[in-house]
Amino acid sequence: MAWIGLDLGTQSVRAVLADAKGTVLSRATRPLTGQRAGVRHEQDPQDWLDAVDAVLAEVTEAPPDGIAICSTSGTFLLTDHAGRPVTPALMYDDARAAARRDQIVDADPERWSTSMQPTWALPKILELVADGYDLADHRVVHSADFVAAHLVGHPVATDTSHALKTGYDLIADAWPAASFDKLGLPMTAFPEVVRPGTELGRTPEGVPVHAGMTDGCAAQIAAGALAPGAWNSVLGTTLVLKGVSNELLTDPTGAVYSHRHPDGGWLPGGASSTGAGVLTELLPGADLNALDHAARAHGPVDAVSYPLTKTGERFPFVAPQAERFTLGSTPDDLHVYAAVLQGVAFIERLAFEHLETLGADPVRSVSLTGGATRGAYWNQLRADVLGVPVELPAVPDPAYGMAVLAASGGHDLTGTARRMVRIDRVLEPRGERLDDLYGDFVAELDRRGYRA
Repeated sequence: MAWIGLDLGTQSVRAVLADAKGTVLSRATRPLTGQRAGVRHEQDPQDWLDAVDAVLAEVTEAPPDGIAICSTSGTFLLTDHAGRPVTPALMYDDARAAARRDQIVDADPERWSTSMQPTWALPKILELVADGYDLADHRVVHSADFVAAHLVGHPVATDTSHALKTGYDLIADAWPAASFDKLGLPMTAFPEVVRPGTELGRTPEGVPVHAGMTDGCAAQIAAGALAPGAWNSVLGTTLVLKGVSNELLTDPTGAVYSHRHPDGGWLPGGASSTGAGVLTELLPGADLNALDHAARAHGPVDAVSYPLTKTGERFPFVAPQAERFTLGSTPDDLHVYAAVLQGVAFIERLAFEHLETLGADPVRSVSLTGGATRGAYWNQLRADVLGVPVELPAVPDPAYGMAVLAASGGHDLTGTARRMVRIDRVLEPRGERLDDLYGDFVAELDRRGYRA
């Protein structure tokens, strides 16, 4: 038996075919392009379908036993009632509707004053309405749902994970009809919502297509971090943390939000605007592998950068005014590189401290995924600063996480991941937590009013 996971990323579509033992049998990828104009970021949904068809044809010659799909959280488009697209896809980081957040909060302050963020899908839906789109004639469709509908031949339900940033009430397990009515949003525009893993339909070949999750949750599954105390830290262009809690964590600052765990309980976490993306801006054309080797030989530096990829922070605190800064001297590329690495590790540490103040279980281990795991020194530095073991999964790929979800068929995802996910290496902390520099870094964040 074998299952396919599909990952609709920002820059590519990836597919992984895996068997019941967790062995990757094949994989394929196709590039995607988008259109950016100021704060706007769009993609052509037809490009997703072309790329998906290509990777599916490449990874298997025989029909798999199931497919599940993940996509970027908050990416959506409008279709007609037959499922044909009528808008481009508005991407997860498209900020055209930031001013609509206040309108949403005013409609239901108790619900959204601390949970709604400006780049989520719901503000952008209101912006499209203001642009003249009549939602009575359209459906809101997340990117994973659009591809699933393409595979099974009819519109499909969405999942609780993708629905979160569209305003779905995970506690009531329902769309907030009264709140939507105040915003002038007809319920007919919003899809049915099901648990991840639910069968949505079958392809013409009879392959079940299962409801997926967002890419951050998919990476968490691929890392096997599905029990309280185990966390997944996804570090690529930006930083995303995901964990598990039995009870819903309530964050009055709005920095932490939670998905539903498919097996019950919650998946709390947050998405920072810091990450490795700063390195390509600060060190254009640099050999990052060589710098990682040099940093390992040199060790920590007496400098730290707050490595924002753009103005504004979302997690572990909400500060729209936040800007990048550096403490200490960075006289050469090595110091610039090391200062960024230390800054990301400090943000991770601060995030876990914030999560524990909200009632999360103490951090027992952290699995590292994302493109930045190619930096061996960076991996060890993060273990040192966090003071806990870090694990490097054998297949740290959101598409692989979706193969695991498809294999679960919506039942006992945690047990399925335990059988399929393998850890390649464990790095133990060496006690070099850089406490003094970390204290200076947090004090500077406070002095600037970012954590107020």
